[in-house]
Amino acid sequence: MTILDKIVRHKMEQVEQRKELFPVKLLEKSVFYDTPTVSLKKYLLREDKSGIIAEFKRHSPSKGDINPFAKVEQVTIGYMQAGASALSVLTDEKFFKGSSADLKEARKFNFCPILRKDFIIDPYQIFEARSIGADVILLIAECLEAKQVKVLAGLAKSLGLEVLMEIHSEEQLSKLCPEIDVVGVNNRNLKDFTVSIQTSIGLFDKIPADFVRISESGISDPNAIVQLRQVGFQGFLIGEHFMKTPNPAKACQEFIDRINAIEDLLENAIA
Repeated sequence: MTILDKIVRHKMEQVEQRKELFPVKLLEKSVFYDTPTVSLKKYLLREDKSGIIAEFKRHSPSKGDINPFAKVEQVTIGYMQAGASALSVLTDEKFFKGSSADLKEARKFNFCPILRKDFIIDPYQIFEARSIGADVILLIAECLEAKQVKVLAGLAKSLGLEVLMEIHSEEQLSKLCPEIDVVGVNNRNLKDFTVSIQTSIGLFDKIPADFVRISESGISDPNAIVQLRQVGFQGFLIGEHFMKTPNPAKACQEFIDRINAIEDLLENAIA
């Protein structure tokens, strides 16, 4: 059984428990439930932003603790001040030591798109995402059938949420549907956990151009962002590279500054 299988199995059990404790009728009473959402698509396409979706991530199953004592308010405000286009917040408790409270905290202090980063396998989780202040949900093609993607994405859209579908291979593109807003290519090989941005580069032209396209995982070099932008990618999800430092917001700022410096040098060279 892979780690993804273990996570999905646990998520199924957890969702059933949460349905009993917090029924949808209760979620609908949240102060966040009817508030207007912020479009990830629009923010990724803004020329005054970096295209970076900066992630708040304390822990991962493969790396262990990354930054267990990081403060949501401090890090997320710093990310947005640094020029990030959006936030991603882990809400899985067992495997990533995140929580819904983390996303609520980020929502309280930031007017920007916020992605709920979790393993969504049940419609209940989408109502939950709306109730905690998320603007975008993640659907991982690896653990969902095409019919599930269609149903979950349709529900999300009906609640005013945008949808990011994450793929690992060309075959998973068959699960795309019109309700998807953003397609993310995960650069991590699920068999051996190696990471290469060539995965994104190889799949770019195979993703229909009417979707916003982003690259995810293993991006730690500003030169990689420049290369991915030249290919045509409009967004880049980065978490661990920033979060493993004592000051993630500062790391994000320095990373964006370096990207801008590299692109300025390239423009001057061409001129």
